[in-house]
Amino acid sequence: MTDTRLHAAAARDDVAAIKRLLAEGAAINARDERGRTALLAATHENRVAAARALIEAGADVNAKDAINDSPYLYAGARGHLAILKLTLEHGADLKSTNRYGGTALIPSCERGHVETVRTLIAAGVKVDHINNLGWTGLLEAVILSDGGEKHQQIVKDLLAAGADVNLADRDGVTPLQHARNRGQTKMQQILLAAGGR
Repeated sequence: MTDTRLHAAAARDDVAAIKRLLAEGAAINARDERGRTALLAATHENRVAAARALIEAGADVNAKDAINDSPYLYAGARGHLAILKLTLEHGADLKSTNRYGGTALIPSCERGHVETVRTLIAAGVKVDHINNLGWTGLLEAVILSDGGEKHQQIVKDLLAAGADVNLADRDGVTPLQHARNRGQTKMQQILLAAGGR
């Protein structure tokens, strides 16, 4: 049976217990029944102090669980900005992908995490990466949103970072065509201004 005391301490943000368990020889990258490390458990709960303690002690920010999530990927997808920044400072693999073949940027675009998207762009995540569905972050920001202000800002940021405004999905439908199909007027204006077809 796996010792998950470190995971439990991480999930409740108990830095003292984390330090004590590590000093007693707890394996920092040990896995629970779902393949999660203690750092991923902390990331799931957005426990910044615990994540910092584990990362500074050498926890692997790229260690994936049974469903291909890592602390870096999960923090990016969920908009856990403080933990994301810690993972980026400690060797996050910008090319790593989740179970959908997407980088951390793609779900971040879909979920409207503006600051997270900006952080990932600044870190150098490829803006035109295509996931297993045939979608980029730009496509997800249009297709999986209501076209509201946060997603409009994300589209502007992606375009400013060099995203291809006309990179279509597998069916040849461009971001502009998706915005039209969804009646997203402001999104259409942004895409048209950037040369969308």
